[in-house]
Amino acid sequence: MKKIFPFVLQIGMGALLFALPAGAQNNSAENTLRTVCQNCHGPGGDSLSATFPRLNGQPAEYIVGQLKAFRSHTRSDPHAMAYMWGMAAQLDDAAITALGDFLSKQKPTAPQVGGALAAEGRKIFVDGVEARNVPACGACHGDKGEGVGQFPRLAGQHADYLRKQLEDFRSLVRTNEVMHANTAEMTDHDIEAVVSYLAND
Repeated sequence: MKKIFPFVLQIGMGALLFALPAGAQNNSAENTLRTVCQNCHGPGGDSLSATFPRLNGQPAEYIVGQLKAFRSHTRSDPHAMAYMWGMAAQLDDAAITALGDFLSKQKPTAPQVGGALAAEGRKIFVDGVEARNVPACGACHGDKGEGVGQFPRLAGQHADYLRKQLEDFRSLVRTNEVMHANTAEMTDHDIEAVVSYLAND
């Protein structure tokens, strides 16, 4: 599996943080996205690198919740600490709300069609794996992975990013009681199949 936490980028992000103009959080959401978020998350939130998730088309409630968790340091996985704690510290509530609204209206990236394990992944996503108490992903994330409220859009996300998050939930590197329970009995093959169904790279 590819490493997706390049330390060079961490240094670059720290430099960017100090280079941002004062009061950037008071600009329009589009300007904030361009000056603060775009370097990692891409134009309109459509990230080009699997290190950083695609944000275009994510539910506003999810974006707002995650940004506030980064800002308050209640989301403390290594990726959050390395990249997002400092970035979110610049954003007030109004800027966070505006970003959530703006990103939710951007055209989402569609999942690719025909991944090698896509059919198997779709079955896990829709039905779960009863024998191992793996619930259906679509019950929270929407029938087609489009995201609902506080639950993120998964369809069209980077394969490496999805795989990493599922593995991190399973191992408690990223703490979330619900997602740990949902992934605890997923095999590597299950994860690969779900990623094959959802991702776009």
